[in-house]
Amino acid sequence: MYYANFISSPEGYFHTVICNAQEFLNTTVNSDLHFISWDNPPKQHPHHLNLADMQRMIDSNAPFARKFPQDDPVLDKIDSELLSRGPGMFTPGGWCIGRRENGTDPCSTIGNLYYFSRDERKAQV
Repeated sequence: MYYANFISSPEGYFHTVICNAQEFLNTTVNSDLHFISWDNPPKQHPHHLNLADMQRMIDSNAPFARKFPQDDPVLDKIDSELLSRGPGMFTPGGWCIGRRENGTDPCSTIGNLYYFSRDERKAQV
């Protein structure tokens, strides 16, 4: 009955089920992992994030954020500054062994697809 009067039940239903299931006891992280800016008291929808929120998003260390207006400049800034992603390019990973010269996509040359390396700067996204 908890979700009968909940504004957006699909956004929290599965999280609630998993956190209350005995088989997942002490295996879940009690964190939303999202940067969300709400009114106080919260309304139905969060604020749209923009460039003014960029530093607070980074400082939160949350790997996800919402809600963004479509094509907002903050999305391009996240792509270029945090993800090292150029316009129309994939986010480069360890498998991208090409060189980024004159706007060339480093992922145009692919190396080991199973390579993974933690980059502290990208961990802040």
